[in-house]
Amino acid sequence: MDMESTASAIGVSVPVLRFLLCFIATIPVGFFHRFVPGGPTGKHLYASLTGAVLSYLSFGFSSNLHFLVPMLVSYVSMVVYRKRCGLITFVLAMGYLIGCHVYYMSGDAWKEGGIDATGALMVLTLKVISCAINYNDGLLKDEDLRESQKKNRLLKLPSLIEYTGFCLCCASHFAGPVYEIKDYLHWTEQKGIWIKGSPSPFLATLRALFQAGFCMGLYLYLVPHYPLSKFTDPTYKEWGFAKRLGYQYMAGFTARWKYYFIWSISEAAIIISGLGFSGWTDSSPPKALWDRAKNVDILGLEFARSAVEIPLVWNIQVSTWLRHYVYDRLVQKGKKAGFLQLLVTQTVSAVWHGLYPGYIIFFVQSAIMIAGSRAIYRWQQSVPPNLGLVKKIFMLVNFAYTVLVLNYSCVGFMVLSLHETLTAYGSVYYIGTIIPVVLILLGNVIKTKPARSKERKEQ
Repeated sequence: MDMESTASAIGVSVPVLRFLLCFIATIPVGFFHRFVPGGPTGKHLYASLTGAVLSYLSFGFSSNLHFLVPMLVSYVSMVVYRKRCGLITFVLAMGYLIGCHVYYMSGDAWKEGGIDATGALMVLTLKVISCAINYNDGLLKDEDLRESQKKNRLLKLPSLIEYTGFCLCCASHFAGPVYEIKDYLHWTEQKGIWIKGSPSPFLATLRALFQAGFCMGLYLYLVPHYPLSKFTDPTYKEWGFAKRLGYQYMAGFTARWKYYFIWSISEAAIIISGLGFSGWTDSSPPKALWDRAKNVDILGLEFARSAVEIPLVWNIQVSTWLRHYVYDRLVQKGKKAGFLQLLVTQTVSAVWHGLYPGYIIFFVQSAIMIAGSRAIYRWQQSVPPNLGLVKKIFMLVNFAYTVLVLNYSCVGFMVLSLHETLTAYGSVYYIGTIIPVVLILLGNVIKTKPARSKERKEQ
């Protein structure tokens, strides 16, 4: 295959084409995982080797050396100092990832159509941190643990081959989704929900592939019409306020379909391997669920009724990881989480993506966006049941607020630089920052009445 002519024909660089071919190859590789002989050990070896080989073909030999660093940090800390292995791994693995982000300037590379191993390293970093924290949790008493901690804790150290297979399993190695090592071990050993095997994955896989094809087609159609360079174009500045705001919406809408495509391919690879199976519905007859592979709910995001719903429908598994390993652990026992815990969690997410001003601004924006949406929701919930129309108006306001602030905020995530981010925000008079801040302040002034809330619960 002539890589250069093929890459030119579809409008991508050669490194990106090489990555896409290896990425799509995770689907057949995931399928053949089902037939690997040698029991669990054979499957762990297969997962390790295929992940390493596809990484080499996609990013070069140095990628596997980069992956080795956080893998060794986590495993050595679990062996040597179990009592603090979670904290040690979090600090060192996240620190190494940040260093790689800075060295490779990965955000600029992705923006300009390049590719490097930092995307896969991001996924691996979350895996090794969760593994170490779960092993750390294995020392704690039941009464000191949340339900998620009880479910995921490790009472004994995984063997080196189990750990390596979990880290490099190629079905999720390139772009996620992140999953727990306990689920990986149960899958390879045919335990838990896999004790009787998993149902046929083919229909769910075809659905994911069809979704991927649709997402890529729509993205390729839209992206020439809504380039990010327009935000610094003189003609953009000549537009009226409404047109500039509309362009921000369409730019964000367009960019999301690229992520929908990537996650749909990952979903197909996880499903066809069997790891994506997550149980059965309660319907009659029961239907198989494949939620472990799901990283995005497209309609759920595009029609989110509240900003609070966004972490539940976008980058779902990373949002779950952040909740279990950052947000929940910042809340002291017997107390409720507040804005500070939300802000710290979003800051960790920003740093994980890279030290670009656009990322930092976007995730701080997302924290105040969610807080503002919560204020609207509290007011909505305080409306008496007999004022149904008023309640629906609040719901509509929350929906419109979410659409506006999300697409305003995500410009920073797309353009990355401080100048371009502030230029785009300033072009619409910082409306997506001012409105959430005003709502938060009003939420602290206009308190909902506990009596009404109590009455509603009793009804």
